[in-house]
Amino acid sequence: MKKALIIILAAMAFAVSYSQDTTKVIDKTKPALTSQPVVTVITISKAIGPITTREITSAIKSSRKMNAEALIIELNTPGGQMEATWDIIQAILASDIPIVLYVSPPGSRAASAGVFISYACQLVAMAPQTNIGSAHPVGMGGAQIDSTLSEKITNDAVAKIKTLAKKRNRNAEWAEDAVRKSVSITEFEAKDLNVINYVASDIDQLISDINGDTVDVIDGPRVIDTENAQTEHLSIGFASRVLEVVSDPNIAYLLMAIGMLGIYFELSNPGAILPGVIGGISILLALFSFQALSINIAGVLLIILALILFIVEIKVTSHGLLGIGGVVSLFFGSMMLINTTEFPYKGISLSVIIPTVIVFTLFFFISAYLALKTHRRKITTGIAGLKGEIAVAKTVIDPRGGTVFVHGELWNAVAESEIAKGKRVRIIDVDNMILRVDEYFNE
Repeated sequence: MKKALIIILAAMAFAVSYSQDTTKVIDKTKPALTSQPVVTVITISKAIGPITTREITSAIKSSRKMNAEALIIELNTPGGQMEATWDIIQAILASDIPIVLYVSPPGSRAASAGVFISYACQLVAMAPQTNIGSAHPVGMGGAQIDSTLSEKITNDAVAKIKTLAKKRNRNAEWAEDAVRKSVSITEFEAKDLNVINYVASDIDQLISDINGDTVDVIDGPRVIDTENAQTEHLSIGFASRVLEVVSDPNIAYLLMAIGMLGIYFELSNPGAILPGVIGGISILLALFSFQALSINIAGVLLIILALILFIVEIKVTSHGLLGIGGVVSLFFGSMMLINTTEFPYKGISLSVIIPTVIVFTLFFFISAYLALKTHRRKITTGIAGLKGEIAVAKTVIDPRGGTVFVHGELWNAVAESEIAKGKRVRIIDVDNMILRVDEYFNE
C-alpha cells in the first residue's frame, strides 16, 4: 500500500511540474536571416482558461526571440475565466512586442473575456460577419452571486476595462456598457464606435493596414514596420495539445470516472499499484481540466455521494436501496457537473453520461452481489466448516464415543444411537472438539 501511494504521489508531482511549463510555442518555419520583417500569428479558438494563458504568454516570448514586428492573436472565444483573462492582460501590457487582436474567421466572436483582452491589445481588428461584446461577469460553479458581490465584481471589471480604454485611446463608454449591460455589436459598428481599429478581410490585409502605425509597448512608442513582412504561424507544443484534449468536458468527465474506479480498486486491493497509479493520474488530469471549465459544486458533491453510496452498498445489506440512490445521485450529478449557463456548448454529452452511469451501476451492483454471495456462502474451513459434512465411522460410535474420519483427519465423535464401523455419518454439531453425529442415509 505504501509503495502504491508513493508511486501515485510521484506521478502526480511529475504531472503537476510538467503541466506548469508544457505549453511551448513552436515555430512552423524559421525566419530567414534577412532584414525582412516578421509578423507572428497564433490562433485561439476556445474559451479562455489557464491553457490559453500559457499559449499567449509563450507566443509573446517566441515573438520576442524572433524579433517580430508584431504578434497577431487570431481570436474566436465565448469568454472564459476572469483570473486567466487578467493574467493574459498583464502579459500583453508587459510585452515589448506590439500585439494585435484579430477576431476571425467570419462568424467568430470576442465575447466576455475576449472584450477585455481586445482592450489590452495595442491594435484590434475584426473580420467581416463577426461580433464583440457581452462582457458582464457571471458566477462560476453554478452559484448565484448575491447583489452586493455582483456589484463589486462588476465595478471592478468596469474599472479595469475603462483603464485599458484610456491607455489604448478607445471607447470607454461602450466598454462600460459591454460590462454592465452585456451589449454586443458587429464589426462595422465597432469600427464606427472606436472599439476596434480595423475591419480586415484576412491577415494579409491586416498586416498591410497596421504598417506604419505607432503604438505604445512597455518600452515606449514603437512604429510597426510590416512592409513585405513574412508571416510566421505559431503552434503550441505537444504537451499543451494533450492538455487541450483533456480540457474537453467529456474527456474530463471520463478521466474523473476512471480515476474514481482506479482509486476504488487500489483501496479494495492494497498493493495492486497499477490501478492506484492510473487512478491518481486520471484524477489529477480531471482536476486540471475542471479548473478550465465552469464546474457546478452541487454536481461534484452528488457524484461523491454516489461513490459513497455504492461503496456502502457493498458493506451494508440495503436490498439495493443504497445502490439505487447511488445511481440517481451519479446521473443527476453528471448532468449538473458542468455549469452550462455560462457556456451552453460546454456541457457533457448524454452519449457519454449514460454509458458511464450504466458501467458504474453494473460494476458496483455486481460487486455488491458477489460480496453478498460470499457472506451467504457456507463456511468450509475451521470447526464451523465441519457442520453438515459427511464423515466415515472408523470405530463403532455410540453415546460413549467413537472415531470418525473427515477432511483427512480423525475426530472423536458421539451419537445418540449406536452406529456401526464403516457407516457414513453426518456431523450435526461440534462441542468442545467432539463431533455430534448421526447416521447418514442417501436420499
